[in-house]
Amino acid sequence: MSVKPWVVDDELWALIGPMLPPWPELSSGPKPVPDRLCLQGILFVLFTGIPWQQVPLELGFGSGQTCWRRLERWRDVRVFDRLHHTLPAELNAAGELD
Repeated sequence: MSVKPWVVDDELWALIGPMLPPWPELSSGPKPVPDRLCLQGILFVLFTGIPWQQVPLELGFGSGQTCWRRLERWRDVRVFDRLHHTLPAELNAAGELD
Protein backbone atom coordinates (compact mmCIF):
# COMPACT_ATOMS: atom_id res chain seq x y z
CA MET A 1 0.00 0.00 0.00
CA SER A 2 1.41 3.40 -0.94
CA VAL A 3 1.59 6.24 1.54
CA LYS A 4 -0.57 9.24 0.77
CA PRO A 5 1.64 12.24 -0.09
CA TRP A 6 0.00 14.44 2.54
CA VAL A 7 0.88 12.08 5.40
CA VAL A 8 3.63 13.56 7.59
CA ASP A 9 5.81 10.71 8.84
CA ASP A 10 7.46 10.67 12.26
CA GLU A 11 10.88 11.67 10.93
CA LEU A 12 9.55 14.76 9.14
CA TRP A 13 7.32 15.65 12.07
CA ALA A 14 10.35 15.53 14.38
CA LEU A 15 11.83 18.38 12.31
CA ILE A 16 8.66 20.42 11.80
CA GLY A 17 6.84 20.00 15.12
CA PRO A 18 9.34 21.93 17.27
CA MET A 19 9.17 24.92 14.88
CA LEU A 20 5.45 25.44 15.44
CA PRO A 21 4.25 27.91 18.06
CA PRO A 22 2.78 26.35 21.21
CA TRP A 23 -0.89 26.65 22.00
CA PRO A 24 -1.91 28.52 25.15
CA GLU A 25 -3.23 26.28 27.89
CA LEU A 26 -7.02 26.31 27.94
CA SER A 27 -8.89 25.33 31.08
CA SER A 28 -12.17 24.73 29.27
CA GLY A 29 -13.63 24.35 25.84
CA PRO A 30 -12.70 22.03 23.02
CA LYS A 31 -9.08 21.15 22.46
CA PRO A 32 -7.61 22.43 19.19
CA VAL A 33 -7.03 19.94 16.37
CA PRO A 34 -3.44 18.70 16.72
CA ASP A 35 -0.93 20.61 14.60
CA ARG A 36 0.23 17.47 12.80
CA LEU A 37 -3.31 16.74 11.60
CA CYS A 38 -3.80 20.35 10.49
CA LEU A 39 -0.52 20.22 8.56
CA GLN A 40 -1.71 17.06 6.84
CA GLY A 41 -4.98 18.82 6.03
CA ILE A 42 -3.07 21.73 4.49
CA LEU A 43 -0.94 19.33 2.45
CA PHE A 44 -4.12 17.47 1.41
CA VAL A 45 -5.58 20.70 0.02
CA LEU A 46 -2.35 21.59 -1.75
CA PHE A 47 -1.95 18.12 -3.24
CA THR A 48 -5.55 17.54 -4.32
CA GLY A 49 -6.57 21.11 -5.17
CA ILE A 50 -9.81 20.66 -3.22
CA PRO A 51 -11.38 23.88 -1.92
CA TRP A 52 -10.89 24.53 1.79
CA GLN A 53 -14.66 24.34 2.34
CA GLN A 54 -14.77 20.79 0.96
CA VAL A 55 -12.12 19.14 3.16
CA PRO A 56 -13.89 15.99 4.39
CA LEU A 57 -14.24 15.95 8.18
CA GLU A 58 -13.94 12.15 8.19
CA LEU A 59 -10.26 12.44 7.23
CA GLY A 60 -9.59 13.80 10.73
CA PHE A 61 -7.84 17.03 9.73
CA GLY A 62 -10.54 19.22 11.22
CA SER A 63 -12.53 21.49 8.96
CA GLY A 64 -10.98 23.24 6.01
CA GLN A 65 -11.48 26.50 7.89
CA THR A 66 -9.51 25.11 10.85
CA CYS A 67 -6.65 24.10 8.56
CA TRP A 68 -6.72 27.45 6.78
CA ARG A 69 -6.65 29.39 10.06
CA ARG A 70 -3.70 27.28 11.24
CA LEU A 71 -1.90 28.01 7.95
CA GLU A 72 -2.47 31.72 8.51
CA ARG A 73 -1.24 31.49 12.12
CA TRP A 74 1.95 29.74 11.05
CA ARG A 75 2.49 32.18 8.21
CA ASP A 76 2.16 35.12 10.58
CA VAL A 77 4.93 33.77 12.84
CA ARG A 78 7.15 32.91 9.84
CA VAL A 79 7.22 29.14 10.34
CA PHE A 80 7.63 28.57 6.61
CA ASP A 81 10.70 30.80 6.43
CA ARG A 82 12.33 28.66 9.13
CA LEU A 83 11.31 25.46 7.36
CA HIS A 84 12.73 26.79 4.10
CA HIS A 85 16.12 27.22 5.75
CA THR A 86 16.14 24.14 7.96
CA LEU A 87 14.83 21.36 5.74
CA PRO A 88 17.25 21.87 2.82
CA ALA A 89 20.15 22.00 5.31
CA GLU A 90 18.97 18.70 6.86
CA LEU A 91 18.64 17.07 3.42
CA ASN A 92 22.06 18.34 2.38
CA ALA A 93 23.68 17.01 5.57
CA ALA A 94 22.08 13.62 4.88
CA GLY A 95 23.40 13.66 1.30
CA GLU A 96 19.87 13.67 -0.10
CA LEU A 97 19.95 17.07 -1.80
CA ASP A 98 21.47 17.45 -5.22
